Amino acid sequence: MTVQVLLLLSAFAMCAAFIQRTTGFGFGIFIMTMLPYLLPSYAEATTLSGMLASLTSAVIVWRLRKHLIWKRLIPMLITFLVVSCLAILFLGKLSSTALQIFLGLMLIIAAIYFWFFSNKVRIKTNLPTQLSLGTLSGVMGGFFGMQGPPAVLYFLSVSETKEKYAVLAQTYFLIGNLTMTVIRFLNGYLTQQVFSSWLCAIPAVLLGTWIGAIVFKRLPMKLLRKIIYLYIGISGVIALCYAF
Repeated sequence: MTVQVLLLLSAFAMCAAFIQRTTGFGFGIFIMTMLPYLLPSYAEATTLSGMLASLTSAVIVWRLRKHLIWKRLIPMLITFLVVSCLAILFLGKLSSTALQIFLGLMLIIAAIYFWFFSNKVRIKTNLPTQLSLGTLSGVMGGFFGMQGPPAVLYFLSVSETKEKYAVLAQTYFLIGNLTMTVIRFLNGYLTQQVFSSWLCAIPAVLLGTWIGAIVFKRLPMKLLRKIIYLYIGISGVIALCYAF
């Protein structure tokens, strides 16, 4: 990678970490608008996205570990791990164009839902709900590196405080991303370019996480979320334009 490309990667990694820390999700959604155009393949882009997101999640989980309630996490996490691993196995058999189209549609759908319905719809926190959302999250995580939206919907519904929500979400993302990274490595997607890019972006991720932690305590979340949802929708349109 050239210096210009590494600077662009670092800038996006920092912004993605900031978003993840302040809202609890969005790292993959944000950075995957750029990574597929910097790396040789879509599979390598999702691998790098997952590795970088793991850094942010690890920091948050460590700091908020005392708020973690495992029984609210395990069923959905297991479902996600199984489905995401299966999705990764099929990843190399799909065309980049098809993946870009799916990615664009998923981004637009996610943006529309969160913009209009996130404060109005309340989901049941039972086992069928966890299995269903875990499956959807696994498909999105395995194919697109963005398992966040379905998981966020559930964790917001079962959390009494923002700290409990944050640690549930980040534990889910951390274990999920680490597992998917192992599967991607076994399938040959963790290349030398992916690893070197990950090393170069680590400082940017840590910086974005630190800034996000400050904002998490002070900035009204409603406005920030609306801005992010708007960006998600625009990103989906951009992804579809590139596909065609």
